[in-house]
Amino acid sequence: MSEPVREVLTWQTFGSASRELAQQVVDSGFRPDLILSITRGGMLPAGAMSYAMGIKNLHIINVEFYTGVDTRLPLPVLLPPVPAAVDLSDKRALIVDDVADTGETLRMVRDFCAEHVAETRTAVLYEKSHSVVKCDYVWKRTDEWIAFPWSSEPPLVGSSTDN
Repeated sequence: MSEPVREVLTWQTFGSASRELAQQVVDSGFRPDLILSITRGGMLPAGAMSYAMGIKNLHIINVEFYTGVDTRLPLPVLLPPVPAAVDLSDKRALIVDDVADTGETLRMVRDFCAEHVAETRTAVLYEKSHSVVKCDYVWKRTDEWIAFPWSSEPPLVGSSTDN
């Protein structure tokens, strides 16, 4: 059985991609008050974009969905600690993740935020054609499995929480 075709993102390309994604946001005129990173994959793009856009108000929301290559839970699950709604109230939030694959994680986070913020927009490095969320800002569209530089190597230690 042959290996599936993969989209490979290198560390060097990641730096350029994050800056280009931030530039899309700036060029659109949207001025977020905060960036909400979907962990774990969204942490690095969100951090890079926060520097590029000069936004220090950075929050994380922890969602578990993928359990391996192309294997996932039936639905995304919000893991504690959940951001306090008071931290988000009446703000313009940019939700950042590494990929909109099914889009279910982004939809859950966007819906969670909708009750608490003035406006949300979404940004991802990659968006797949079957995503239920069409993101506001996308660096690249692909339907291949993506090898990210931060998750393409196995963990240095093994445990049931190293997904």
